[in-house]
Amino acid sequence: MGEPLTNLYIVLISPHGLIRGDDLELGRDADTGGQTKYVVELARALSERPEVGRVDLLTRKVVDSKLSHDYAEPVEMLSEKARIIRIECGEPGYLPKEQLWDSLETFSDNALAYIHEQQRMPQIIHSHYADAGHIGTQISSQLGIPLVHTGHSLGRSKRKQLLASGLSREEIETTYNMSRRIEAEERTLGAAARVVVSTNQEIEEQYALYDYYQPDQMRVVPPGTDLEKFYPPVGSERESNIAKQLERFLTQPDKPIILALSRPDPRKNITTLVEAYGESSTLQKLANLVVIAGNRDDIRDMDTGAQEVLNSILLTIDQYDLYGKVAFPKHHGSEEVPQLYRLAALSKGVFVNPALTEPFGLTLIEAAACGVPIVATEDGGPIDIIGNCKNGLLVDPLDKEAIATALIEVLEQKKRWKMLAQNGIKGVLRHYSWQAHVEKYLDVIRPLIEQTEPIKRMQLSRRPVLYRDAAIITDLDQNLLGDTESLESFIGMMRAHRKRVSFGVATGRGLNSALTALRKNNIPQPDVLITSLGTEIHYAPNLTGDSAWKRHINHRWNRNDLIEILADIPGLKLQPKNCQTSYKISFFIDPAIAPDVHEINRLLSQHEQTVNVIFSHGQFLDILPYRASKGYALRWAAEQLGIPLENLLVAGGSGADEDMMRGNTRAVVVANRHDEELSELADVEQIYFAQNSYAAGIVEAVEHYGFFDTHKKPIK
Repeated sequence: MGEPLTNLYIVLISPHGLIRGDDLELGRDADTGGQTKYVVELARALSERPEVGRVDLLTRKVVDSKLSHDYAEPVEMLSEKARIIRIECGEPGYLPKEQLWDSLETFSDNALAYIHEQQRMPQIIHSHYADAGHIGTQISSQLGIPLVHTGHSLGRSKRKQLLASGLSREEIETTYNMSRRIEAEERTLGAAARVVVSTNQEIEEQYALYDYYQPDQMRVVPPGTDLEKFYPPVGSERESNIAKQLERFLTQPDKPIILALSRPDPRKNITTLVEAYGESSTLQKLANLVVIAGNRDDIRDMDTGAQEVLNSILLTIDQYDLYGKVAFPKHHGSEEVPQLYRLAALSKGVFVNPALTEPFGLTLIEAAACGVPIVATEDGGPIDIIGNCKNGLLVDPLDKEAIATALIEVLEQKKRWKMLAQNGIKGVLRHYSWQAHVEKYLDVIRPLIEQTEPIKRMQLSRRPVLYRDAAIITDLDQNLLGDTESLESFIGMMRAHRKRVSFGVATGRGLNSALTALRKNNIPQPDVLITSLGTEIHYAPNLTGDSAWKRHINHRWNRNDLIEILADIPGLKLQPKNCQTSYKISFFIDPAIAPDVHEINRLLSQHEQTVNVIFSHGQFLDILPYRASKGYALRWAAEQLGIPLENLLVAGGSGADEDMMRGNTRAVVVANRHDEELSELADVEQIYFAQNSYAAGIVEAVEHYGFFDTHKKPIK
């Protein structure tokens, strides 16, 4: 062992946004948010360590009459050993980060000159976000100093979200300079000695999308929590304004609180929580449910996704007659969030996060710091948090009974409640405080400085085509479920080619049902998940819903009129409520009694209803918007992902899959097919009829087409 490191000099780089030591203008724009707060707090926290001698945070100098003069000051002291250094970077006025790319070389040159002027060289350069990665890569290579990088968010994931919101690739490129950002991220990943992330999920599901993905270089360092804001209750919380707001809703306000706090986003799965509460009389006797889902004045003025979530919550409260038991306030201030956690702790309650997927779970750490046990989704960051803190239970977010059981278990066992609460407070202090964050951070950079941990470089190469220029898209029930052995073989094949080929599922099931089936059968989350017969599209890694697709298929869709028209047709019976969606009306059909599909279509046309009528599995009839089907959704998603139709291998087995397999895609019909429904496909040249059933039929088709060899160039 050598001498312990002392007097470390660390340079942090974060050029965009508005950075100053106090009164950060958080939320002023998209560039002044969590990252700006993080880098300032990191610089301060590092400077408090005895082995750190100096921290410089390099950011952009902004001279703009519309902004505070603070951002034009060349130097600002954060503490005795930390300071903000503002570097000139082209245009002096304030610009969004997307407009800085042409000026980053200027920043690099000026930053390099600044470093050369110092009495000694830094031991570590740490870049934050893609723009800083571009700068850090240049400086690191010129000075021979190890580069550490934190992405904060990634371009490939961001592009999927923007496509799902309805922006075209051209608009995204023009507005966000996305190609330059992704190229900078690739170069940074290739150059960085270490990449710091918040969770293992980031490594496995987001960085894995990159050609220069090097998991051996990546280290998980969970972000720190402000323990001056989030701390156990002191007793006065019951007199707060937010406590009085909650009391307006509750008949017995002194009961324990089950607290849920999130954005009104479908992925947060709040309606399922309300249903779990509504279906459990035991839970209703034990506790009140408090749902904090953003702020709203009028739900009708909010975006479509938020409207759907909030309306669903209200309708579910009404369905189970939960008035007096559920609090659902319209407004809360950010300063009231810690008070809500402490109210839950005072009441001997529970914090619950039932999200379908949770990349990190900052609210779980905040709740734990305030002394509230947690029940959380078993998908993503909560696994790490509960693993570290031992302060709660993980549940399947789609299993209402499991959610209720876990909540009851925590609420009823008083001694265990106390142990979980104390574990959370201690666990956050140990693992998620700023002190803990800095300790782990120094553990990451120390071996780089001491040169005691060799940097393992993988064989890196950039492909001449877009990432994942091919995909295998398959039905779920007819293709993947039914033969465990062949499914394992298929999953192994997809994992072996994950860097080159995307995986998609197109199913008639709704989102929750599809996710349940995927989890139950250990099928990895697809890159694209088409559900409800093509009326919904979600993209990995965070199940981002394609809102542009919903707007597209809404054209001339009259759901209530259709139900009324079809109500008296013999042989049709509406399927249960959980099988219906906003854009799918599902019936059981008795073909011996009911008119055939052509007759039903003719009837609807007579009533001026243009729709897509799908008959499948000999017993199901689904009415969709005329723009919606598995095939239409598949082509829409392929366009969003930039995958040529010729590079798709599509697998199906029932009538619902027919339009998915026609056209320019490669296709396979598995042996366990519905022959009558797919008989018209037998003469289509590019459709392969497999000898094997289920997933074995897909593997057979991969070999038949030589798919993994031919997809590297467009398939002729």
